[in-house]
Amino acid sequence: MIDSHCHLTYEPLLCQIDAILARAAAAGVRGCVTVGTSIDDIGRAIELAATRGGGDVRIWPTAGVHPHEAGKVEAAWDGRLESLARRADIVAVGETGLDYHYDFAERGVQRRVFQRELEIAVEANKPVIIHCREAHADTLDVLRGFPSPQRVVFHCFTGTPAEAGEILSRGHWISLTGVVTFKKSDALREVARMIPAGRLMVETDSPYLSPEPLRSARPNEPAHVMHTARCIAAVRGTTLEALDELTTANAARFFGLTL
Repeated sequence: MIDSHCHLTYEPLLCQIDAILARAAAAGVRGCVTVGTSIDDIGRAIELAATRGGGDVRIWPTAGVHPHEAGKVEAAWDGRLESLARRADIVAVGETGLDYHYDFAERGVQRRVFQRELEIAVEANKPVIIHCREAHADTLDVLRGFPSPQRVVFHCFTGTPAEAGEILSRGHWISLTGVVTFKKSDALREVARMIPAGRLMVETDSPYLSPEPLRSARPNEPAHVMHTARCIAAVRGTTLEALDELTTANAARFFGLTL
């Protein structure tokens, strides 16, 4: 199993990283994509992958500026991001996108940073990880201006089946978190059934969003991705082993991973 989106550099995980990786390996997780959310965080992700990613659990870093961080970027940030995105060890650009729930950055600023990150992804020929919260129409509007098919995944998808259908109709991918296991997530389980087999991934988004039956566990961690996978397998009428094989192959194809 690959946890296709986590934040191993965030303090609740980083401060116990060896134990986190040991528990992931014991659970059957063999790889983690640790997602950069600011220029400084990208550096930490690269260092972590280099120093801890050679054991039982592989670690692959990404390079992105989260919409929450869009208002904090410094001059020439995009040149630094472009240089990082071109590194061979960086497997994607992101997470990037729009967040209209918290509005930690002004929406116009979010959009400009998002557009520039997409340009960098195209230039670097890297797939894109999308953060989209209460900004579905604007996110798709920005994506329309970029080459297709560009490998794009909407991570931590929690929208409606209709929104999922629109994303899938554009050829994009969807990744699901522990939210799909929550008691009131019937609509999201419907989404889990409708995603084409070749465009489905699973993730923890740890240290956030612990799945049932560990919803009260803090922090969430990569080992818990198995609970999410088991739930998705059940609603798709397949086995955990088959879903593991499918989503591992999908993550490898999406990110260009060598397993």
